[in-house]
Amino acid sequence: MSPAIAIGISYVAGSLPFAFLVARIFGGIDLREHGSGNLGATNVYRALGLPAAFAVFLLDAAKGALPVLLLPAQGPYGEWLALSYGVAAILGHVRPVFFLWRRGGKGVATAAGVFFALTLLPTAIATAIWIIVLWATRYVSVASLSAATALPVAQLLLRGPHPVFWMALVTAVFVWITHLGNIHRLRRGEEPKTWGRRSRGVSDRDPIRLAGASTVR
Repeated sequence: MSPAIAIGISYVAGSLPFAFLVARIFGGIDLREHGSGNLGATNVYRALGLPAAFAVFLLDAAKGALPVLLLPAQGPYGEWLALSYGVAAILGHVRPVFFLWRRGGKGVATAAGVFFALTLLPTAIATAIWIIVLWATRYVSVASLSAATALPVAQLLLRGPHPVFWMALVTAVFVWITHLGNIHRLRRGEEPKTWGRRSRGVSDRDPIRLAGASTVR
């Protein structure tokens, strides 16, 4: 199999819209019209609850991990090929071909799957930080930004300036860019929490609050 075909397969795998399909099949809704409109596990949680969100997270992680684990990556450039498969899967999730390259998800779950396949221990550390920050703040966005930042640091400390470190660093920057809207809402006190009371200053008519809370079933 040529590298170009393998990268294309990785991109198509990343484009698989599991969040959209789960919401459509089990909730009868178009997830793009609910909550934040993102095709990711967090928006599934807001619309359909925890079991559906957990299933979507695992599926989105798998579509990042499996291309890295299963597609051929031998030879002197094998490591770089595996990295390219991971990048393609993440890009596919964010800009899925099945929706004509329009907005998909933010890539966190798919990136987690990619890095679990590439570098287990640093990714486990970043995942632990994600859980701790989510529990402490109740903001998925803050947890995702913290984990994305922690991953290249953990990779550098444990493995040195390995090629995976550079991919982790680029991915961290990418995650921060895809979360700019969340960062602005956090600064305004308008970011919806995962559970418990909402941020101060968010009125009952605030569209961001309604987007985060009105579709829970």
